[in-house]
Formats: sequence, C-alpha cells, structure tokens
Amino acid sequence: MTATAQPLASVSLTPAAAKRIQELIIEEGNYNLKLRVYITGGGCSGFQYGFAFDEQIKEDDCVFEKEVSLDEEDGSGQGTMTVNVLVDALSIMYLAGAQIDYTESLQGAHFTVKNPNAQTTCSCGSSFSL
Repeated sequence: MTATAQPLASVSLTPAAAKRIQELIIEEGNYNLKLRVYITGGGCSGFQYGFAFDEQIKEDDCVFEKEVSLDEEDGSGQGTMTVNVLVDALSIMYLAGAQIDYTESLQGAHFTVKNPNAQTTCSCGSSFSL
C-alpha cells in the first residue's frame, strides 16, 4: 500500500491546529516537516495519543493536508502554505473521523483530539478507551 492523501477515513484539522503546525514549521525553518499523530497503548484510559514532527512519509501512512494562509508579520509573505498530518495504518483505525485541535489554557498549550471513536477519555484528554 502506498501513502494516500485524504482517504475515506479522514482526520481533520481545526484552523487553530493548522495555524500552530504552520508556526512550528516556520520556526524550525524546515518545510519538509509533517505532524505525525499516532496511538500507543497506555495512559489512564488504555490508549494514548502521540504527536511528533516527521520528515518521512512511510509506505502505510495516510496523509491529510490543509491549506493555511501566511501572515505578513511572520515574515513569510502572502499566500498559502500546505500543512500535512501523517497517520499510520494501525492508528487510522482508531482515529477515523477525528479532529485535531490546538488549545491554550491555564494548563498549558497542546494539541488535542476530538475522537468520535472514543468511548471514554481521561480528564486531561490525552488518553481514551474504546
């Protein structure tokens, strides 16, 4: 199986998440970076979400793209930039239909997942069960 763009089981990004990914890519100065979202065992509810930047698209990855407007104040000029989210074939089974968001609160700033497949989640939102 080759990496696919926008499969039927999709993962979406909120504007806040897409903008934060864009900001982090620009800060790093590496436009090959993509946000990898994955599931691992553990956490207080059984599974937990993981986030990492990756330059490589693996053979079994699903690739989700979102266009983000560039701001003049970030020094990148005008226009748009495409940000990519990678999800491996195993994780997409648990993330189908999920939405990735970015929130800032008194507890800190972080990516969150609104997952329609989760039966329960922990209070911090970083783990879930099916």
